[in-house]
Amino acid sequence: MNWPADLWEQASYIVTVIGLPFAIWVFLKQERAERENEEEEAYLLLADAYDEFLKVVLAHSDLQLRTQTALENPTPEQRERMQVIFEMLISLFERAYLVAWKPEMSESEKRRWNSWDDAMREWCARDDFFFLLPQLLRGEDAAFAAHLQQVAKEVRGTGLVLNA
Repeated sequence: MNWPADLWEQASYIVTVIGLPFAIWVFLKQERAERENEEEEAYLLLADAYDEFLKVVLAHSDLQLRTQTALENPTPEQRERMQVIFEMLISLFERAYLVAWKPEMSESEKRRWNSWDDAMREWCARDDFFFLLPQLLRGEDAAFAAHLQQVAKEVRGTGLVLNA
């Protein structure tokens, strides 16, 4: 009659040695997948916001913001619209930086971040955006401002100094 009790005790050891680590592994895997899904969702929301921004750019096609060169001799009204659009862009870039950038990133995080880095580099290559950066970055997150200045320096081969 002692045999079934020994069997149950042996089974409990097997569960402890094999089942518990397996359950922990499954839990951690699910947590990682959930975190990855949340990061992907945040990325998609930012991408949607950038798409909306591009619609604004398209609605103001007279500013030629998607061309390689800046608009020559913009009117005061065009300058003001460009300023507002660039402020929208800086706000979006800052959100992307705060949400997506990390010193150490996984491959999927790097993939998502690289699309933002490409966009930042593309915009920093424009004279009109580049020369407004000191003004645009005033009051923004210090780490983000330093990052975008570094990007601009790499793209343009020159440094920027923020006006305090």
